[in-house]
Amino acid sequence: MKLKELAARIEARLEPADADVEITGIATLEAAVPGQVTFVSNPKYAPLAKTTQASAVIVDDRFPALDKPLLRTKNPQYGYARAVTLFHMPVGYERGIHPAAVIHPSARIGKGASVGAYVAIEAEVEIGEGCTLLPHVVIYRGVKIGKNFFAHSHVSIREYCEIGDNVLLHNGVVVGSDGFGFAKDNEGRWQKIPQAGKVVLEDDVEIQANSCIDRATLGETRIGRGTKIDNLVQVAHNCTVGENSMICAQTGMAGSTELGRNVILAGQVGIAGHCKIGDGVIMTAQSATSHDIEPGRMISGSPGFDNKQWLRSVAIFNKLPELAKAVRIASNRAAKEGGSREQKESDAV
Repeated sequence: MKLKELAARIEARLEPADADVEITGIATLEAAVPGQVTFVSNPKYAPLAKTTQASAVIVDDRFPALDKPLLRTKNPQYGYARAVTLFHMPVGYERGIHPAAVIHPSARIGKGASVGAYVAIEAEVEIGEGCTLLPHVVIYRGVKIGKNFFAHSHVSIREYCEIGDNVLLHNGVVVGSDGFGFAKDNEGRWQKIPQAGKVVLEDDVEIQANSCIDRATLGETRIGRGTKIDNLVQVAHNCTVGENSMICAQTGMAGSTELGRNVILAGQVGIAGHCKIGDGVIMTAQSATSHDIEPGRMISGSPGFDNKQWLRSVAIFNKLPELAKAVRIASNRAAKEGGSREQKESDAV
């Protein structure tokens, strides 16, 4: 498509406005060739924009001029995402039910379904129109699923869970596995607590590969609308995640954790049970908390505390050997001076 059309489609301002080059695709700054468009969202990659072979670059409104057309937008990363959508053709799947799928007669599946080989759907399941279930997906008894559901291979959805519209589950996701609930009997042996609750995934949720969302002991574990969950994330029983939150890879949330809206948990974050994390909180990578966090805070470290204070602390930590050496020298000097005074006082007596 022409660059002018691309600019209009992603709602960017074209500079110069009369640029009329043909765009055939999108690529990274380093790999782009003439005819492709690329983008810069992180300032540290700005120097590469001067040498890229791309025919045009998506940048923000303040980016300096280059000797090639620019597509200026307030959010270059989102502009890039929209451009990728225009050029990337997703894989299509044949509509219909594969003869090797096993579906209970009481299950109801909406129009336009694509159900792959070796899919297993148990009794009393309801799935809305436009679903895509790739091979080896398993859906247990009584599950309710909305429209446009997409499950990659080896997804498992356990009994009586509820899933909204436009939900995407990647390979190996488990929704509704038992919560980790055990109690000791009178002889001190662990006995299983039945996990009688369910999981609710609201509309527009995406969960990536091999993540687990545990069912509630009683009641429900709920993932709010528009939330995105990365690979290898553990959400324990009775947790609640607010709308539009983002949980990055290898994060673990213990039981009954409550996340507010628009929370970001970076990679390998850990949250102890029964904590309340307020709206808009950001926890940076490998941070952890065993207490509540007020809305709007940025937390780092383990145990976690204010990010700015953490940055200052880390800077000091790197200087600890030098500081310890200085303290030893000062201490030794003070000890010698004190000894000398005592000796003088003794001699005077």
